[in-house]
Amino acid sequence: MSLLAIVGRPNVGKSTLFNRLTGTRQAIVSDEAGTTRDRQYGHVEWCGREFSVVDTGGWVVNSDDIFEEEIRKQVKLATEEADAILFVVDVKNGITDLDEQVADILRRTNVPVIVCANKTDNNEDRYNASEFYALGLGEPYCVSAATGSGSGDLLDIVVERLGEDKTDAVHDDNVPRFCVVGRPNVGKSSLTNAFIGEERNIVTDIAGTTRDSILTRYNKFGFDFYLVDTAGIRKKNKVNESLEFYSVMRSIRAIENSDVCILLLDATRGIEGQDLNIFSVIQRNQKSLIVVVNKWDLVEDKSKEAVEHFERAIRERLAPFTDFHIVFASALTKQRIFKVLELAQEVYESRNTRIPTSRLNEEMLPLIENYPPPSIKGKFIKIKYCAQLPGVQIPSFVFYANLPQYVKEPYRRFLENKIRERWNFTGTPINIFIRQK
Repeated sequence: MSLLAIVGRPNVGKSTLFNRLTGTRQAIVSDEAGTTRDRQYGHVEWCGREFSVVDTGGWVVNSDDIFEEEIRKQVKLATEEADAILFVVDVKNGITDLDEQVADILRRTNVPVIVCANKTDNNEDRYNASEFYALGLGEPYCVSAATGSGSGDLLDIVVERLGEDKTDAVHDDNVPRFCVVGRPNVGKSSLTNAFIGEERNIVTDIAGTTRDSILTRYNKFGFDFYLVDTAGIRKKNKVNESLEFYSVMRSIRAIENSDVCILLLDATRGIEGQDLNIFSVIQRNQKSLIVVVNKWDLVEDKSKEAVEHFERAIRERLAPFTDFHIVFASALTKQRIFKVLELAQEVYESRNTRIPTSRLNEEMLPLIENYPPPSIKGKFIKIKYCAQLPGVQIPSFVFYANLPQYVKEPYRRFLENKIRERWNFTGTPINIFIRQK
């Protein structure tokens, strides 16, 4: 899937534009510069084309020098990873020094760049937008992210500049893809090398030694799958904002093209905010999950109580999705790494499980009859039939009811939990749909 990065100096409306393109209110919008701290990632569908978009906001204002340096880093990282760049400028303020610095970086890249003149609310603003030709990046496209004016024309240009989706010609669709993801320096390359039994990837203590996502065919001990080692970041840097941005950007592509994600956590540091960001990308793409707590050999307390406490903490942070395997392993000593592969294969198979309709109804309908959806406004909801949808990427179940609009989220979770109790879908997301009978 193609990737579009939104770049620009603070307070030009990047988050508002992100919300407009994705049709969500996911990004927090404020007049205060630097409001966006977390990386915003979403999907856009336009004219039958789907692509990913990343909002590169998230700079901390300590001084003007640090501010400018952070912007330069973000733009450079975006040009390395994205298929197209959306350069957002503010037509109300015109060209600033920061705009010129960003444009200077973008002119040197081979990635298609689209200049978006935001906050174009009237004809006078449209006339003033012509000054952005001076940036040397082509025609500025006038948009008002707040009202939506011009957003359709902008998306037409974006789809045109993105071109065709890149396909992996060497990938066999019948062979599962497992990707190893996690924040920098958590041991992704070490785990991959432990899997394949050779120094396939360069491993150092420097976060970001891996420069590209590496696809390796694994065909040993009865296993056959593709193993993707997602890159960390290019060079060690003390600015955590840039580290986080880079690792998430690199993880997005691998996650989108995988079936099962092996999320690595650092046993010496626990689960952190950056891990949650990567987990959210996995969840939005509805990929199967295994959590591996790496560097377990460095932990002194390996008692049963410590393990249970660690597991409980992880599930609480990743709730409400809690039905997944947790493996305590060490890539260095190769402790339990074979168990990780066994569970990944098991999760992939459960992802493709098909339950016969007759058996599904035999199990679920008596349960629903005993615990029906709560009545609303004196109306009783009856579910008479259910089935698993064919030809979808993840297990999806449809329940036919007389009043589907009154079936609320808690009852959907109840149905999902009962399905999980009766069939093995550990590690795999499930979709529950309520339709008119």
